[in-house]
Amino acid sequence: MTAATPAASGRLLSVDAARAFAIDTLARAGTAPAAAASTAEALIGAELAGLKSHGLVRLESYAAQVLTGKVDGQALPVCREAAPAVITVDAATGFSYPAIDMAVARLPGLARTEGVAAAGIRRAHHAGAIGIHVERLANEGLVALMVANAPACIAPFGGSKAVFGTNPIAIACPRPDGAPIVVDLSVAKVARGNILAAAQRGEPIPEGWAVDADGRPTTDARAALAGTMLPAGDAKGTALALLVEILCALAGGRLATDQSSLFDGEGPAPEIGHLMLAIDPAPFGTGFAERIAALAASIETQPGARLPGSRRRTARETALRDGILVPATLDQALARLLGSDAR
Repeated sequence: MTAATPAASGRLLSVDAARAFAIDTLARAGTAPAAAASTAEALIGAELAGLKSHGLVRLESYAAQVLTGKVDGQALPVCREAAPAVITVDAATGFSYPAIDMAVARLPGLARTEGVAAAGIRRAHHAGAIGIHVERLANEGLVALMVANAPACIAPFGGSKAVFGTNPIAIACPRPDGAPIVVDLSVAKVARGNILAAAQRGEPIPEGWAVDADGRPTTDARAALAGTMLPAGDAKGTALALLVEILCALAGGRLATDQSSLFDGEGPAPEIGHLMLAIDPAPFGTGFAERIAALAASIETQPGARLPGSRRRTARETALRDGILVPATLDQALARLLGSDAR
């Protein structure tokens, strides 16, 4: 299905057509077929989860970075066994998704053998909607955790200079009688991708999301991108950001303050770090599945309460039925980058 929509909003594509569009866009910028397919799958996964700030809107910045060499579109990740339950993956300054795919493929076997397994991913790039990655491990019956740091855009609570990135944290847990529980959050009040999307659409952002380069509250999305985002939970958000920064440094990533922007083709490769953990519940004894089922039920049976991850299923059904919107502004930006036939 490809449906026309008003020019001001964009065009609707079927999920398969949107995936093909993403692969073709990345390939035209100079991305190898396997890396383009892996990256496109992650972007479509974000769209299906309703997380559009990590979806097709990222194609403009991704393509720009491949064109300038900030992302090596031809990079091949390399995995090595560092210890019986630890693997390291060098993303080789390419896109993160092939390296993440490699880790997701290896972790279940290691976790079932060792009980707990870890993957440290270094010299990486944007990890996208990381809840999608841990959900894949939960579908294998594992409890999974992932953290990723990002270029500095958040000052510590009480400070004025950016030290931390949005530093997402995600956990996924299998359920015996339903889809996995998925918690995916950023230490910022909102994902930076939401501000990017607003800037691309020329729309304002709500008050309280960010301050401009002079530290003044702003609703101008472009001024916010040039300024500093605000942490969720004030001091607690800062503590969570610090936790992520420590774990990503352990994985071999650069500190947030040493990373270049994920939104343009300028500067060196950001060399971000990701850490993934996979835990097999079986060695911990019996009863885990029943306890999780009871926990989920205690949330789902309350009017107005929502189990984390549940909205993803609704978003997926909607996208499969109605298609995925490619904003007109994205088409225009890609035409400027890749030529008038970028579509």
